[in-house]
Amino acid sequence: MDYQLLLRQLYRDFNARHIDAVLTHLHTDVAWPNGWEGGSVTGQEEVRAYWLRQWQEIDPEVLPTSFETGPNGQIKVGVRQIIRDLSGQVLSDSLLMHTYTFVDGKVKAMVIETY
Repeated sequence: MDYQLLLRQLYRDFNARHIDAVLTHLHTDVAWPNGWEGGSVTGQEEVRAYWLRQWQEIDPEVLPTSFETGPNGQIKVGVRQIIRDLSGQVLSDSLLMHTYTFVDGKVKAMVIETY
């Protein structure tokens, strides 16, 4: 499976707010960071609820800039994350690393790291 191609599509779908298109590629009990409120969420429905809450308050855009396969098969994606308020004003613009773990072709976990 071409995970880089899949992840590029997931970022496009996330940025376009096509939530169901993204969720179909997440494992049913995915572990996902709650980078906005803190902590983490587990499972597709918790991820959905988290994103819906987030999008009512802020407008995040996440752009992949690099891809690397880690020693355990994890995919590390360098991203530029731009957070805007709902009027379009930039609140933050940062570079982060997203590390993905896959099981059976689906995202099982994602971790956010800073450079």
